[in-house]
Amino acid sequence: MANAIVSQSGGPTGVINASLVGVIEEVCKHKEIDRLYGGLHAVAGIVKEDFIDLKKLPIDTLERVAGSPSSSLGSSRDKPDDEYCARILAVLKKRDIRYFYYIGGNDSANTCYIINNMAEREGFQLRAFHVPKTVDNDLLVTDHCPGFGTAGKFVACALMGDDLDNRALAGVKIDVIMGRHAGFLTGASVLGKQRDDDGPHLVYIPERPFTMEKFLADVDGVFKKLGRCVIAVSEGVSQPDGKTYAEVLAEDAERDAHGNVQLSGTGALADYLAGQIKSNLGVSRVRADTFGYLQRSFAGLQSETDVDEARRCGRQAVLYSMKEDNGSVAIKRLGNGADYAVELFRTNLSEVAEHTKSVPDEFINADGNGMTDAFIEYAMPLVGQLPKTEYIGNYPKA
Repeated sequence: MANAIVSQSGGPTGVINASLVGVIEEVCKHKEIDRLYGGLHAVAGIVKEDFIDLKKLPIDTLERVAGSPSSSLGSSRDKPDDEYCARILAVLKKRDIRYFYYIGGNDSANTCYIINNMAEREGFQLRAFHVPKTVDNDLLVTDHCPGFGTAGKFVACALMGDDLDNRALAGVKIDVIMGRHAGFLTGASVLGKQRDDDGPHLVYIPERPFTMEKFLADVDGVFKKLGRCVIAVSEGVSQPDGKTYAEVLAEDAERDAHGNVQLSGTGALADYLAGQIKSNLGVSRVRADTFGYLQRSFAGLQSETDVDEARRCGRQAVLYSMKEDNGSVAIKRLGNGADYAVELFRTNLSEVAEHTKSVPDEFINADGNGMTDAFIEYAMPLVGQLPKTEYIGNYPKA
């Protein structure tokens, strides 16, 4: 027998705890594993040996954890280098930890990859497995990522409400949504549209260059036609030269441990776009919101599909570790619509580590300011059922 550890890394999501519970419940079925440590605050806690004994948690507690957003074990943005990973490996050796489960995005997969390679070089038998999560939906190989469906549901519902608000008090409304390099989450803003004139009327994602001239022309066209306009914008939209507007606007921009400019902690982009519309188009009522961290840990709004698949990914990582030395869990789509189904498979850590994917061209409309039906078909099963709304202002006047 040997011990195992599980930890959560990077930005929290609405279902990352379901993956954690999946790992815990599957580990408890295997006599090969004695103790299961929960590493608090990811690698930062592992090097400090800041652990809890996860096998001691009662079932009712685990079920509440699975239904709770954010990272129940805490998280960290530390990006381990070789020296950092050597310290992690020393702890694993000290505690006789032979199974390492790390729930996170591409950087987390890379941490697994580095530690696994280091253990191999030192002759330490370790089975390192990455469990996918990210609201950005930008991991390679997998069809989609646990966390995206629930965050997408929040975005879709928020835009449904925002559109109704905009109908009641017409003007221009801008919503800035998470998405540094990939626009999947911003694209989810279109999923709740039920009427031909529902917003968002314009959607801008990082996969297409964003110019102020085209933006203002697009807004002007919609506003003249409808008398109002709802806009969804990814926080990572960039100028044609590749520099993000948020980066241009932010003086002394805050950067995280990975060198990324902090995009979600400021409303600068939203305020800038609102100011441009007011000054150039003469629209008097312009409002803007930056969703920030709300979209990734909003309680009570889990996608049933998302939470189920997240939990399955946690279980599957343990099952793979019984036979394989390392890897990452990935999702393959088998059907769509009413026939939606998936199967899980193992992929190499090197295929996921540090890489990202973008929204495919077929998901983006020809004008670069909206999403296609192909995207809706892709994303709707992941988000699940959305509310139905009504607006009687469109009915014939008496």
